[in-house]
Amino acid sequence: MAVEVESYAGKDVTISIVPDRCIHSRNCVLGRPDVWVPNAEGPWVHPDAAPAETVAAIAESCPSGAIQYERHDGGPQEAAPLVNVVRIRENGPYAFHAELNVNGDTSSTRATLCRCGASRNKPYCDGSHHEAGFKATGEPATLEFEALSLRNGALTITPLSNGPLRASGALEICAGTGRTVTRVGNAFLCRCGGSSKKPFCDGTHQAIGFTDRQ
Repeated sequence: MAVEVESYAGKDVTISIVPDRCIHSRNCVLGRPDVWVPNAEGPWVHPDAAPAETVAAIAESCPSGAIQYERHDGGPQEAAPLVNVVRIRENGPYAFHAELNVNGDTSSTRATLCRCGASRNKPYCDGSHHEAGFKATGEPATLEFEALSLRNGALTITPLSNGPLRASGALEICAGTGRTVTRVGNAFLCRCGGSSKKPFCDGTHQAIGFTDRQ
């Protein structure tokens, strides 16, 4: 299925929006309400209303990757982070920041992926955890772990059929407050919402008949 992308070209920077990836974190409309102007007639994104470096910084604060940018002023483009991280949001999705390959999509270093099982846009979060009343801590216990020889590089996220997310590559799993839970080279992360060992899969998806159909 083709992904809808809205593009807004400015003199020094072009802003691209992927509506289906937006989780309404509102970093954009709160950070520069003159650039992102929702519920307005005509174009709602105005790239020339702020310096390109400001637009870039706010775009990179978008956890879902719904906002992308391309600078035309000679300034730096977005780079992958020095440490691959997934943050576990309280009662919400996984927020990844890494050199990502999500089911073949390498368009962003940022993505919020469903862990409640209810999204209609799997593997991405679409906010369905709110209406589903999903409850899951963002502060799982700290586990014993060893240092990774490499903390960045390619991170491949593969949604297994009717099962968990398989994360392949260096990854630091963090609580919502930033505390390191563990560091792994591979992990199977629950996305059915039912595991008793969240954020990890414990096979509950089989017992509850989880399906990844939209």
